[in-house]
Amino acid sequence: MNASDDTSTRLIVLRHAKSAWPDGVSDHERPLAGRGRRDAPAAGRWLRQQRCVPDLVICSTSRRTRETWELVAGELQPEYAPPATRGDHAAPVAPVAPDVVFEPRIYAASASAVLQVLSGIPERCRTALVIGHQPAVQDLVLALAGEEGEGEALERAGGKFPTSAVAVLTLPGGWTRLEPGAAALTAFAVPRGPAPGDH
Repeated sequence: MNASDDTSTRLIVLRHAKSAWPDGVSDHERPLAGRGRRDAPAAGRWLRQQRCVPDLVICSTSRRTRETWELVAGELQPEYAPPATRGDHAAPVAPVAPDVVFEPRIYAASASAVLQVLSGIPERCRTALVIGHQPAVQDLVLALAGEEGEGEALERAGGKFPTSAVAVLTLPGGWTRLEPGAAALTAFAVPRGPAPGDH
């Protein structure tokens, strides 16, 4: 299912990419592992292909989530406008960088705490991306979607929410009505980058 719907309010929930566990480094400052540095760009490409480019990003302050966003952002190239007449080449749309908020309340948060942060999103925002941690990201998606959404996506999101997993929810009531059961899960994916040695 294509997650594109230009008329709806959407929430994208992304778990950070795979992180490393260096000795002597606090949890908050753990960097991405090699696999995470390959998978995060794949998540960005998937979002671009689905036309799910956010105009607001709310990211945990942890190093692994910040590095995930940097790599995702690098793949969110401007979309191309349709040709004006037959035979014309598509012209690139001027890129509009999203607003990015590094939010300390997302780190080590519960789903309800993340929901409280999201409730402050302005109504003018059409697509928001939140980058956070387990178990909050999975709990948030399942709580918001309830029983609503694409069956396979719901089943997969409920079973496992791996690193770099992306969930896209539509919000018929907008941000002011963001509460459990108020959204529909329209897409769930676990993008992966190439394995070492792949060409």
